[in-house]
Amino acid sequence: MDHKTTFLWINCNSIYTSRNVWWKWEYYSWWNTSCTIWKHKWTFTKTKTKIDLSIELEPNPFQFEILQLVCKQRSNANKVEVLQKYRNEGLTAILIWNFDDTAISLLPEGEVPYSRVEEQSAFNDTLSASVDKSNKSQALSNSDEFIRKRATSIRKEWVNFYNYLLGGNSSLTGLRRETMFIQMLEGLHPKEAEIMVLVKDKNLQEKYKITKDIISTAYPDIQWGGRSW
Repeated sequence: MDHKTTFLWINCNSIYTSRNVWWKWEYYSWWNTSCTIWKHKWTFTKTKTKIDLSIELEPNPFQFEILQLVCKQRSNANKVEVLQKYRNEGLTAILIWNFDDTAISLLPEGEVPYSRVEEQSAFNDTLSASVDKSNKSQALSNSDEFIRKRATSIRKEWVNFYNYLLGGNSSLTGLRRETMFIQMLEGLHPKEAEIMVLVKDKNLQEKYKITKDIISTAYPDIQWGGRSW
């Protein structure tokens, strides 16, 4: 044999336990007629990712607070756990509207003119602009408790969603339906109003990292398809 080194990788095996994984590689190197064996062992520790609940949500949280907490989770399993912990009828209603193809919106797509009644001068703008202003407004940032007590919420308004969907309230004219929707937005927290505009166009997943599969795992009792309101 000439003065070359030949490597043969053999006996590659793995052993799994509940906490650790061991991988062992053995290889042989020949130099002339001598044979030397090197054994290498690496240990990797697998740890379960815990739910990020560093900010515990207040009782009856807004839907945007729940969805934001879901987005902070690194694993789908943790997202499912958060959805299950904070489940409410308003949350399931917006998720069904957004992800069920048979829940057909009768509202025009796109931006919605939006202004809070008590803040006409500050929020007489499109919804996205209003949300941006609400994020920057010191008055709003310091009055979350006031908004929580005074504003309506998706938790209360979900019972009226049938008015905006095919097969719901056929007696409404298009103009009346759109007016009702805008009035609902004006009573909501700006970020909940933003959710409703995303949901009506089935675009919730563009802002929040959530999928239909995650929802189906969290809420296996939801029956998809054949939706009637």
